Amino acid sequence: MATTSADNRGTWNSKFGFILAAAGSAVGLGNIWRFPTEAASNGGAAFLIIYLICCFLIGFPIMIAELSIGRNSQKNPVGAFKSLSNNKFFPLVGMWGILCGVMILSFYTIIAGWTFSYVFVEIFTFTGMNEAAAFIGDFNNGFVNAIFAILFMGCTIGIIRGGVSEGIERATKLMMPLLVLILIIMTVYVLFQPGAQEGIRAYLLPDFSKITTGLVLAALGQAFFSLSLGMGALITYGSYLSKKENIVEAAGYVTISDVGIAFLAGLLIMPSIFLAQSQGVVIYNEAGDFLAGPSLIFQILPELFSQMGGILGLVFGVSFFFLLSLAALTSTVSLLEVPTSYVIDEHGVRRKKAALGVGLSVLAVSLIISFNTSLIDHIDYIFSTVGLPLGGLLICIFVGYYWKTTSAIDEIKNGFKDAADSWFTTAWSVFIKFICPVLILIILIRTIF
Repeated sequence: MATTSADNRGTWNSKFGFILAAAGSAVGLGNIWRFPTEAASNGGAAFLIIYLICCFLIGFPIMIAELSIGRNSQKNPVGAFKSLSNNKFFPLVGMWGILCGVMILSFYTIIAGWTFSYVFVEIFTFTGMNEAAAFIGDFNNGFVNAIFAILFMGCTIGIIRGGVSEGIERATKLMMPLLVLILIIMTVYVLFQPGAQEGIRAYLLPDFSKITTGLVLAALGQAFFSLSLGMGALITYGSYLSKKENIVEAAGYVTISDVGIAFLAGLLIMPSIFLAQSQGVVIYNEAGDFLAGPSLIFQILPELFSQMGGILGLVFGVSFFFLLSLAALTSTVSLLEVPTSYVIDEHGVRRKKAALGVGLSVLAVSLIISFNTSLIDHIDYIFSTVGLPLGGLLICIFVGYYWKTTSAIDEIKNGFKDAADSWFTTAWSVFIKFICPVLILIILIRTIF
């Protein structure tokens, strides 16, 4: 059994546990509310195709690079770059990744709290306690935001304090299958409802005329955010991975899981939107665009659940927001584990104390944002939209030109003995050294300027 002291960082008990934990890191709110409406607003399956290309041609190679760095060094992002290179710049890259994760967690905790609060909104609405429902569902109420952020961070800290195998792995082995089960049940029901077919067409029929630079930017941003790239999460999770495991195979499973759940979420959300429209709910704004993000999740869908009526509407409403809460929790766990691992490795603090100290520090920032939620967009842009691709670009440069892809391939050979002679690693080296950095750089420049 793995321990979690500063001297023994812990390991995954099984490859399955690692895959579920890494997939849990990847699967989050972006897969369930952002991905479907991005697809619908950007040419349906045309966006889906570009997203798949971004995941497998850019995201997948970088994921392998991060896992290789982590497993070889068996350290957090900062310690990993220190141990693999004498260049003093790259530990700063690791610190940038940690900072991005911390700042994303600071607002993500609040949004996660919103999803959990709506479990109670659905219950209060069903029981006729409309004033209580309106109070809890008011996102401009800093006090309510803070309360649910505290609850969510408390759950996250509790899991991290349990350690790698007994905390993170055990929790994700429960949460991920439950998340998929709820998603499948709800999707099957919605697909057979009248009005759902129009949503399926909007989601699955490609409109290639909408493929623009903006669409590619949106797809790449979604891929980086949903796959947890560029923030050190996969370096950290890779550091707990056994030398016996095949990194390429594991990265493939994680990528497929993330893409699969995003696709399945689209099959739930898009038909639900048009099902709501068939029942008189407004789904477009004044400009004719889909109401996406919070408007979709906290206005359109609750109206749909309300119009279902009775126990059915209550069950679907509670199940849906519980599903979102699970997806959010699997992500907040990985976001908090990265800085916790840094404090354990670099400062010799025991896990329980490190998790509590880091979690409370991030929560302090969350509480400030709770009373000024307009900060979320600014933090998201700096540390997610720009920060994650920047981190991915720097990781490509590090693996391609400093640590060298040959060193990474030597690490990949542990668990994949024929790696050095495989066409795959040859292609992977080309992608890491040339294709991925060029594409990311072009898109970063377009994003900023």
